[in-house]
Amino acid sequence: MSSVYYYLPALLLLVSFALRVPGLVRHWRDPLVRSVGVVIPLGAVVFFFAAPPTVSEVNALTGVANFSAPLVYAVVTAGSAAVINLMLTWQGGPEERRRAAVLWCAGAYGTVIVALLALFALGDAPDERLQDFDTYYSTTPYLREMIVLYLVAHAAATAVLSVLCRRWAQEVTGLLRTGLVLIGAGGVLGLGYTVGKLLAVGARWTGHDWDGISTTVAPSLAALSSLLQCVGFALPAVGESLRRQSRQWSRYHRLGPLWEIIRAVVPYELVRIPPWSSLSRRHLRRTCDIRDGLRLLAPYLDTVAVADAPEPAAGPGALKGEAVAHAALVIAAFGSLNSSLNTRPGAAAGGGSVQSLIDSEDELVRLSDAVRVLAPRRGGPAAGHGRDGHGRDGHGRDGHGRDGHGPSAAPQKAVS
Repeated sequence: MSSVYYYLPALLLLVSFALRVPGLVRHWRDPLVRSVGVVIPLGAVVFFFAAPPTVSEVNALTGVANFSAPLVYAVVTAGSAAVINLMLTWQGGPEERRRAAVLWCAGAYGTVIVALLALFALGDAPDERLQDFDTYYSTTPYLREMIVLYLVAHAAATAVLSVLCRRWAQEVTGLLRTGLVLIGAGGVLGLGYTVGKLLAVGARWTGHDWDGISTTVAPSLAALSSLLQCVGFALPAVGESLRRQSRQWSRYHRLGPLWEIIRAVVPYELVRIPPWSSLSRRHLRRTCDIRDGLRLLAPYLDTVAVADAPEPAAGPGALKGEAVAHAALVIAAFGSLNSSLNTRPGAAAGGGSVQSLIDSEDELVRLSDAVRVLAPRRGGPAAGHGRDGHGRDGHGRDGHGRDGHGPSAAPQKAVS
């Protein structure tokens, strides 16, 4: 079997681990993060050390023929225990019960690893075998027991993994269920790997040669099993991250109309932010801009003024001269929003307060939607494209939402 089938999965697993390193450093105290941080590199180590060129090099460096065999068996066994530990941690449940199960698993598979090394030391394997160690030494005392012990331990781990995934998948939905199904499918393929190896070993015991199953079919199943399990473990987290990004982008875009109006209302310039700023930073800046502007208009939103628009007040904190119509649009939208709240079944009289509006991002989004609807009717600005960061006039706010020249006083006259 080509070495590519060993090194390629190892490379993919290492890349996957490298992408997780920042999160691993930030959240090292999280047991689930630590478990993932152990499973992925162990999988990469298994494929790397099982590759024939690596087997030959390790044997040469240690000066012990076939030293790679117990090394790979030990790493595979440790990986099996790590996968079960990951599933137990991921599933959660009572802390004492989970901890006891993890300790039992670590103790059992730690004992298996010690037994594997002891059996290899007791056996006699003078002829170096790069790919068919399992079948070549399947009838050698002590080595025979070592091979069977390793395969049985691996089969038990994959069986437990498949059962855990099947039970949990019946209780959940969505991407988590899909991920569990993929992990369970990987476990089934892992069982196929073990069965293939056992068939080849059993054939040698009966005088037959089925080595091709052990050297070609079984490693292929192992590679595919690891791939499915990696995708299964990653899918729920990646899917949830994409959902969060999608929700944040939707909110950011929907806040655009209100943000454009606020930019025309506030009497001070906004600080630039780089166009390559992250979505989170741009969303934070936009939300802070809107809240600062609404605080400036708070006296008029509280009364939902309907008087004729006066001349803008002069002095620090006063509205821009061209901002009266924009402010009136925000006030009208706030009035429309309050009316809709009052017409809902069970709504309290009086609708929502300005402070509750400012504190709730959901309400800010609804107010922005109202501005977008009212703007064409009142001949207001066609806002809503959210030029923040891309195609805008270059004015923005820093990551804290302040520029050092915020409104120092409320406008002194009512705005309609």
